[in-house]
Amino acid sequence: MNRFVKVIGGVVVVAVGAVVAAPFLIPTDTIIKQVSEQVENTTGRKLTIAGESQLTVFPSLSIELNDVAFANMASGSAENMVSMEQLAVHIPWLSLLSGEAKLERFVIRNPNILLETDKQGKANWQIMPTTAAAPTAQTNEAAGPVKLPQGFDVSLGEVAIYGGQLTYLDGVTGAKQQVSDFELIVALPSLFKPLDVKGGLTYQQQRFELNTQVDTPAKAIEGQTFNVTQTLASALLDLEFNGAIAQQGKDIKGSLRLAGDSVKAITQWQGIDLKAKDNAFNQFSVAGEMHLAGETFKLSAFEAKLDALAIKGQSQIDLGARLNVMADIDLGMLDLNPYLPESPEKPAEPAQPAEPGEAQPIVWDDTPIDLSGLNALDADIKVRSTGLIAKEIKLGENQFSVNLKDGKARLGLDKFNAYEGKGQGKVVVNAKRAPYQINTDFSLTDINAEPLLTDAVGFDKVLGKGSISWALNTQGQSQKQFVSALAGNLAFSFVDGGVKGANIAEMMRKGSEMLKGDFSSLKEGLNADFDPNQKTDFSALTGTFTFKNGVGTNTDLNLASPLLRITGSGEVDLPKTYVNYRLVTGLVDTIEGQASSDDSTGFKVPLRIKGPFHKVDYKLDFGSAAKDKAKEEAKEKVKDKLKDKLKGFFG
Repeated sequence: MNRFVKVIGGVVVVAVGAVVAAPFLIPTDTIIKQVSEQVENTTGRKLTIAGESQLTVFPSLSIELNDVAFANMASGSAENMVSMEQLAVHIPWLSLLSGEAKLERFVIRNPNILLETDKQGKANWQIMPTTAAAPTAQTNEAAGPVKLPQGFDVSLGEVAIYGGQLTYLDGVTGAKQQVSDFELIVALPSLFKPLDVKGGLTYQQQRFELNTQVDTPAKAIEGQTFNVTQTLASALLDLEFNGAIAQQGKDIKGSLRLAGDSVKAITQWQGIDLKAKDNAFNQFSVAGEMHLAGETFKLSAFEAKLDALAIKGQSQIDLGARLNVMADIDLGMLDLNPYLPESPEKPAEPAQPAEPGEAQPIVWDDTPIDLSGLNALDADIKVRSTGLIAKEIKLGENQFSVNLKDGKARLGLDKFNAYEGKGQGKVVVNAKRAPYQINTDFSLTDINAEPLLTDAVGFDKVLGKGSISWALNTQGQSQKQFVSALAGNLAFSFVDGGVKGANIAEMMRKGSEMLKGDFSSLKEGLNADFDPNQKTDFSALTGTFTFKNGVGTNTDLNLASPLLRITGSGEVDLPKTYVNYRLVTGLVDTIEGQASSDDSTGFKVPLRIKGPFHKVDYKLDFGSAAKDKAKEEAKEKVKDKLKDKLKGFFG
């Protein structure tokens, strides 16, 4: 037994001595040459070590190689797939004594790594011989799966990478991505055990900290499906992914979460100047199940947040030669005001300041609007929301759709609930070239007029419920140009409402008194009743407008009111923000009032409405009224009839 122990001990001493003496007995160049030959025999590619090399034995077997290069595939774009300033390998003595070639530590300094595919899609990281038959003239070199040799394994223990860069080139699409300034620790106990990567790197001048785990590296090398867990953190965003990768990265699926504090900061990082308000495009998050197959990216059952908005739905993006977006989205309560541009600035104050509280003129913005971005993609999107706020407009539950094809966009209002009414409509925008063309076609029913018109255009003079429809078109490249080119038709019909700003019936009473010779109303002034708190009630108000070059012409206004009939005609000049309109008010020539079927009128008074939108003037034309009266019945007969009719109406 003692002899056996001595023999074993002697063998160990001899082995250790041989190993210790090896560096002195065998030239380092010879060892490196043999290693290079073995690598080339195994992979078919040349390993070149041009710099000085060192081999030490204490405290562990260490090999230091300088100026190392590993050749690229024959169809690659560069000579080398990998080059590095220094490669230092530490091998534990116990692994040598056990007959297992394991690396305790593998240090790489300033590597330059090129991962690429050629024009046929072959990847340069396929470094092992394939199991498929030898290629023929008709067979692509990349055919057949990669298969590791039986019993082949790599155990690197811990790999440290400092500095350098990694570049990915897609030979098919020409896409290029690059990361640099590595500070990574890679743990690879075996090709058949999890690979862990921790550390940091720089991408487009932004530092990212990452933590990655690949369940089985051998599967990745052989092109099989493997599982990946990835976390990425930076000052711009945080990313988490847990899923599977197949077909050498061409098929990726799993759960994805992305979050950050500022969309504006990310767009600025990408060289895009996103002009946005302080409370817009800030904090965001996206979570859902993703699937990237080839050039198609799907995100199902996703939940996204942007500032105060909460969005749910599903989408698909085709990343081919032309971007194509398809989505079905629920926006919840959507407040667009933070994302809409500010209203145009008012013109500079005049030399003489306006009177306190004096209304200011309306100025159309002539700043060019750029819609060329609509030519960059196609889209088919359906969007729902429980409510929507845009400027002063407030909508209830609604649904709209967006269809974009070759620079032509169709925005459909499929479901509309607002201002106590309902509606449908569409807007078609042709942005293929400037001037842009816009067509609209809408129909709204049972709408409460005052809040709608107040919120939409700041006009609060009409009360009542009714319907509005329009088919309008325009062209241009600014708000001013769009207004100036407006053309088409608009129709409206309201019931049981009123027109604010004037009591026309009272004005007629005073006018009729003057015709009778009673001028007592002049003591108060005929304009005393032109008050925003006054109104003219009606049971029906109908009319149509025809627009051309921004000017709306109306010839059929009709307002029916107890004892009153009001007709009107005139123009509304939107480019000049000017109105010139004539109303003719007449008393119903029967004591039955609105219930009468007699449309004849007795005393008539024309009312001229004229002036800029911000300062409209109302004037009665008594001269015309007297002429109209002279052509009718005798003056005394009219006096008697007016007295009877107005007794109960005006009090």
